Amino acid sequence: MTAPQATGRDSEVPDETHGIAERLSRMVRVETVSTGVPERDSAPLQDFLALIEELYPLVHQRLVREPVTDRGVLYHWPTTADDDQLGVATPGGPVVLMAHFDVVPAFESEGWTHPPFDGAVADGSVWGRGTLDDKGALCVILEAVESLLGEGFAPARDVYLWFGGDEETGSEAATAAAALFRERGLTPWLVLDEGGAVVDAPLPFIDVPAAMIGVGEKGSVNVVLEASGDAGHASAPSGLTPTARIARAVTRVERSPFPARLTPAAREMFATFIPHARGRGRVILESFTRAPLLAAQSLARLGGDAAALVRTTLATTRLNGGTADNVLPASASATLNCRIAPGESVASTLRHVRRAVRDRQVRIRCTDPNEPTALAPTDNRQFGLLRDAARLAYPEAVAAPYITLAATDAKHFQRFAPATYRFAPLAMDARQRASIHGVDERVSIASLRAGKLFHEALLRSL
Repeated sequence: MTAPQATGRDSEVPDETHGIAERLSRMVRVETVSTGVPERDSAPLQDFLALIEELYPLVHQRLVREPVTDRGVLYHWPTTADDDQLGVATPGGPVVLMAHFDVVPAFESEGWTHPPFDGAVADGSVWGRGTLDDKGALCVILEAVESLLGEGFAPARDVYLWFGGDEETGSEAATAAAALFRERGLTPWLVLDEGGAVVDAPLPFIDVPAAMIGVGEKGSVNVVLEASGDAGHASAPSGLTPTARIARAVTRVERSPFPARLTPAAREMFATFIPHARGRGRVILESFTRAPLLAAQSLARLGGDAAALVRTTLATTRLNGGTADNVLPASASATLNCRIAPGESVASTLRHVRRAVRDRQVRIRCTDPNEPTALAPTDNRQFGLLRDAARLAYPEAVAAPYITLAATDAKHFQRFAPATYRFAPLAMDARQRASIHGVDERVSIASLRAGKLFHEALLRSL
């Protein structure tokens, strides 16, 4: 792994790193699980915000704190520079560092090595729900800011820290925060949220460590298929029942994949890795940059993350129908979660599903539609600063642009702030990436130290 490596023996970890680990451990112990029920979520979220005040006293004392809804908080760190110091070539505008502190549910019965909300510090890592998504990223932001404040450092631009408490269930707080910026006429010069990480092997044929910086994200929409019929006794079925009709529709859709295309961001990503690749991997990357159609088709066949890079994906996440084992249901439904690739849209996704279903008796509607974001540039100073900070924190990693496959709070800012990126400076191997929303989520202590270094370098470079 590309982070400075912990030894696995906590006694050999520097005292400063012990502090980072313990502070993140305490964050994990606050069970900020997003349920979508505000009255149930409110108390843990407020407890977490109170914990931040305790753990990072300089941030609390010297930055201007502003609640945004009851599920988010905005910290403002004013610059001491005037407009002339910012320079004509680099227009003014604040920097926004983002993270969220709500988490998805976790249960010890799922097979966790350490209970998911104990915040265990063991084997060179902090274990628990949220260590990677996204309290670890929030922790290293605060660690860097607290440290710089202790040195008397002042940023060359206004810096805002945005921490949201409902990213997992709708992002209403981030929506409100972005609206607040627009109301105040603040266009961020740089926005940085979760969505990328330092990984050991981005794809099977790329075996160099990489700092994957998201320049945009896929859209999303839930497509709901519904069918109705006459209820009755299961001993005398007649025709296609609603459950059978929905089952057929789901089968048809899942057998009709969306077209595969290589986006400009993916093509640039492959080109970035060519100088660092050898043998078969280099040949593959060179052919992919020359033949984008071949690249898209090849990646689609690989499945998983590789296929998700080049096409809209669809997953059946809910099936409903029937009230008893021996009763023909009057209705049935299925929910398809779609992640929309750049170049596609919510409307084109719905058209594709309708064509695949081929059944006028299946009603199709959508919920929670989000279009794919625009793509942030990679030839500007902002991307260069992110690349340089990543190189300092993870010297072996190659910084490369890519499309974030999951949804983030950053999409609300990218609509008016073009230089919006997604990169949490934490190292994650394949098992750790699989633990996000899964079992045994954990972050290495060495990675936390590197993440702090990344943010210190970024803030100094402004």
